[in-house]
Amino acid sequence: MRAGVHSLTDVQNKILQSHRRFTEDEIAPYANAWDREGRVPREVVAAMGAAGYLGALIPAEYGGTELDMTEFGLLNEAIGFGCSSVRSVLTVHSMVSQAVTRWGNPEQRRAWLPGLATGEQVGAFALSEAEAGSDVAQIATVAENDGDGYLLSGTKRWITYGQGADVFLVFARHNGRHSAFVVGRDTPGLTVVPIDGMLGTRASMLAEVRFDKCRVPRSALLGRPGFGLAPIAAAALDVGRYSVAWGSVGLAQSCLELSLGHARERRAFGGPVFDHQLVQRLITDMATGVSAARLLCLQAGELVQGGAPTAVAGVWMAKYFASTSAFRAASDTVQIHGAYGCDPDGSPQRLFRDAKVMEIIEGSTQIQQTMIARLVPYEEKRS
Repeated sequence: MRAGVHSLTDVQNKILQSHRRFTEDEIAPYANAWDREGRVPREVVAAMGAAGYLGALIPAEYGGTELDMTEFGLLNEAIGFGCSSVRSVLTVHSMVSQAVTRWGNPEQRRAWLPGLATGEQVGAFALSEAEAGSDVAQIATVAENDGDGYLLSGTKRWITYGQGADVFLVFARHNGRHSAFVVGRDTPGLTVVPIDGMLGTRASMLAEVRFDKCRVPRSALLGRPGFGLAPIAAAALDVGRYSVAWGSVGLAQSCLELSLGHARERRAFGGPVFDHQLVQRLITDMATGVSAARLLCLQAGELVQGGAPTAVAGVWMAKYFASTSAFRAASDTVQIHGAYGCDPDGSPQRLFRDAKVMEIIEGSTQIQQTMIARLVPYEEKRS
């Protein structure tokens, strides 16, 4: 790592540097072009599969690499350093992988996990709808009994990598209760409509996924009927928040390194821009934010790995702090670069747009502010 305080052990830093080498070879040089084109090439996703990254949360018996949560976090930081759109693909794929691993029966695990582990099949998380974003209980997609299967009807929106995914984890109302279904892309009645031109993570290939009496077999049901939102979606969303938290650390680290390089090389008023104290202040805030966010993410990883009762609060705090720190770092990066920061072909403006998305996805900043306050332990004192 070229800038900032590591906050990592030697072993953790070696793991991060290994992933960073992959990112610097396969992702970072092309991130701006992918942002303009609005897509992540399938070859890059395949490369992540070959590297074992897509099998990060899948048991070894199904071909996965079975990383612990800290190792998974470091992977997300490294990918997020290079491109938040690519990290978004890793996030939703891992959410699907985790759900099938944890809640799938033996037949479902054998059917789906080997392909998900290698990247032969890439997963997308189909929960959000036009009227169901933060309030996921409002989903309107329905699943009706149909002989030995189900008919899915409804529309999902803003589905990350929906344009390229091979399998969707779909949440729908079934007999008035929420249930989860594993649905292959080639299922009749399933239609994918691209969503282009979003503010940030433009290469993550968002889509609207429509289900028109889409028939799936009984074996598509993941877990028990009515088991969809709690615990299947809740557990998967925790994985998503954790991934986004670490990805935000990577984005902020990218801002820090980019800003340091520009400030030391760009000259104004007789010397490097870096010599101006207000620029030094901006970089100081960036470096401190990166280090603090990484420490919160490390703490969250330890809590999740250990099954601590405070793990949910730890993940929420990490995501809240890391995403808001990343946006501040990205805003200051544009400021330090001046007109160059607004160049549509440059990295600062992409990082700025992507960072704003981090404050919205997997729990908006405002939702987190209300939820974290409720999770703070309190013991009433008796007089």
